[in-house]
Amino acid sequence: MLVSIIIRTLNEGKHLDALLLRIESQETGGLNYEIIIVDSGSDDHTLQIAASHKCRILHISREEFSFGRSLNIGCEAASGEVFAFISGHCIPSNTQWLNTLCQPLIQGKASYVYGRQIGSSDSYYSECRIFAKYYPERSQIPQEGFFCNNANSAITRASWKRYRFDEELTGLEDMELAKRLVSDGGKLGYIAESCVCHFHDEPWSTIKRRFEREAIALQKIMPQVHIYKRDLIRYVVFSIWMDWKNAKQECTFFEKAKEIVQYRFYQYWGSYKGNHDHRKLSHAQKEKYFYPATIGNRYEAENRRVVADESSQ
Repeated sequence: MLVSIIIRTLNEGKHLDALLLRIESQETGGLNYEIIIVDSGSDDHTLQIAASHKCRILHISREEFSFGRSLNIGCEAASGEVFAFISGHCIPSNTQWLNTLCQPLIQGKASYVYGRQIGSSDSYYSECRIFAKYYPERSQIPQEGFFCNNANSAITRASWKRYRFDEELTGLEDMELAKRLVSDGGKLGYIAESCVCHFHDEPWSTIKRRFEREAIALQKIMPQVHIYKRDLIRYVVFSIWMDWKNAKQECTFFEKAKEIVQYRFYQYWGSYKGNHDHRKLSHAQKEKYFYPATIGNRYEAENRRVVADESSQ
């Protein structure tokens, strides 16, 4: 069976070579695979790395980009009966990643699956706590609910063709498709043994934007979810307290205390802002969410202008 591995990229030069080398070292158990890169305007050495590993490279313009559209383009070009998705800044933790991820699909136990994610020694403490919450050590096939994450996932061609990813969402295209699939009686699975290390390397402003755009998307998926100011304060205080308590038990409190406060503040501030933002994204706002200033200096002036415009509203 052929598996199409689809990777969305935008300036992923820091981790892409290690990711592709780990893919090449996979013990596939007889599975064949192709690698498709869907790039949305990298200006570092991402494309050179992809070409050196003989990946098939597709391009999407910044104006066209959304997370769902990028994946749909990759799936349309793919030849496999199973599509595996992995982020350009994730690296499989073992040589069984691909085979383990795909087996529930091949065996008919599920139509859409996702694997475990962990942080690295350089990851933010609170982000590792989030990973531990949503990606436990035990698999569940099928799982309850429709939580899913395309940083490490796989879907059958037939299921993708039936549902496709929503191209208008600012994120969470995985959960939106999974919700429709589960509502129709389809099976979703979590594969703990198929694990990747997820490197974010994000500044605080980008963390805030990530949670903000995901909260905007969540309005369509779960419109009943509302975050009020009292919730914002409660979530920030409680999560900081719990992280501090855990860090104290691990003897890392003094090292991580300030970072924990910053991460949880930007996480929930972004979530609160996104939950109250009902606007359809303009071109300038798409630049802000999908192409943050940290990617390249040529976008800094545009982002500053967007922030100034929003603060005046």
